[in-house]
Amino acid sequence: MTTASTPTVLAPARAKSAAAGVTVRRRQVFQHGGWFVAPFLVLFALFVIWPLLRGVWLSFTDANISGEGASFVGLDNYREALKDQLMWDALGHSAYFTLLVVPCITVLAFLLAMLAHNIERGAWLWRLCFFAPFLLPSTVAANLWQWLFNIGTGMVNHVLGIDTPWLTDKSYAMLAIVIETLWWTVGFSFLLYLAALQGIPGHLYEAAKLDGANAWHRMVHITLPLLRNITGLVIALQILASLQLFDQAVVMMDFGPGPENSTRSFVQYTLEQGFTSYRVGYASAISVIFFVLIAAVALGRMWLLRNREEAGR
Repeated sequence: MTTASTPTVLAPARAKSAAAGVTVRRRQVFQHGGWFVAPFLVLFALFVIWPLLRGVWLSFTDANISGEGASFVGLDNYREALKDQLMWDALGHSAYFTLLVVPCITVLAFLLAMLAHNIERGAWLWRLCFFAPFLLPSTVAANLWQWLFNIGTGMVNHVLGIDTPWLTDKSYAMLAIVIETLWWTVGFSFLLYLAALQGIPGHLYEAAKLDGANAWHRMVHITLPLLRNITGLVIALQILASLQLFDQAVVMMDFGPGPENSTRSFVQYTLEQGFTSYRVGYASAISVIFFVLIAAVALGRMWLLRNREEAGR
């Protein structure tokens, strides 16, 4: 063997040794990291995976709230659910609430973020005022607006000089819940938009000004395109949250379904079946259906985002 051929022979051996060393280091890192992740995985499996699997199993039984004497009934609960008009009405109420809340809260959060971002004096006070309601517990916010919408002593009717039965008329009950939800939850989306606005480089606006672009053109051609991803995130989060309407509707309607059942949400109907009618098996089947709908919305949003990213490349 010549001296010139020696590096050629040793190169594969060195590469194999280096690869083995990298594999060993990765395995060690994974082993050490696994101990840090293990407590979370245990809790996640105990409080998320197991209840989910348990709920799916119960949906195929006629289990009651005591958990005793349950028998397997197959798809009977799902067949009944598909024919249950009250369930579809509740789903319609949740969808109607979502259609009202999501566009309003997205636009309002953006406008408030633009206002807070461009105010120079007392900016911290404006940001605190816009975000503070989100820190309130849901029951506190609902009780506050229940008092404001009271037909006799409420401030809303008194200030506006009207006599509207906000909480006792089905034409206004859902609207009252929407107004309360906007006031209570807009702070979270406002904070997301504000953080995104602060991340936009200032030199883009300066260059646009030099080119003669006014405030409207800067917002349309710079701000909105750069906030496209955060807008998609806000819409997705608000859709998922709005479909799970429960707390504010129940509290504002004194733990009832509202006038003529006009504010009964899907989640509320599920709890009524499980804890009022004691039909845990049927309530589990409804929950599984709702889970599938929520998952479909989330996956649809991911699919649209992926297609948009691929189209932009």
